[in-house]
Amino acid sequence: MKEGIHPTYYPEATVICSCGNTWHTGSTVEVIHTDVCSNCHPFYTGEQRIVDAEGQVDRFYRKLEAREEFLQEVRVREESRTSPEIAIAELELGKRAETALANVGILKVGQALERLALGDESLLAIEGFGRKSLADLKRRLKARGFQLPEAQAEPQT
Repeated sequence: MKEGIHPTYYPEATVICSCGNTWHTGSTVEVIHTDVCSNCHPFYTGEQRIVDAEGQVDRFYRKLEAREEFLQEVRVREESRTSPEIAIAELELGKRAETALANVGILKVGQALERLALGDESLLAIEGFGRKSLADLKRRLKARGFQLPEAQAEPQT
C-alpha cells in the first residue's frame, strides 16, 4: 500500500441520530449525524409516518394537485366545446348558411341538432341551405365532438 493516501480510520466514531440515539462504529469520519435510525425508522417502529427530509413528498403532492386541476380544466373546456348552447356562428359555416338558418330561427347548435334528428331533408328544405352547407355543418359538429343524431327512418309504403 502507498503511504499517505488513505484517510484516518476512527474505530470508535460516534453516530448521532436526530431522535437522540447514539452509538459507536468504525468510520473514516469522527462524528456522523443521521436523520433516522433503527429506533425511529417507520419500518422498525411500525409507526405510520413519512420520512421526508428534502420535501419530495410535498413536491409530489403539489404535482398531483396541479395534474388534477389541469384535468378539471380540460373537462370543462371539452364540455363547453360540446354545449348545445353554442351559437351557430361559432361553427363558421359561412355567411349564406348562417343567414339561412337564422331566418328560420336556428341560432344555436342544439336547435340544428334537433332539426338533424328529423332528417337531412328538414334542413335542406330551408331556403338558401343546400347539400354543401349540410355537409359542412355535419363535419364541423363532428370536429367539435358532437354526436350527430340518427335520422328517423322514413316509413316505406
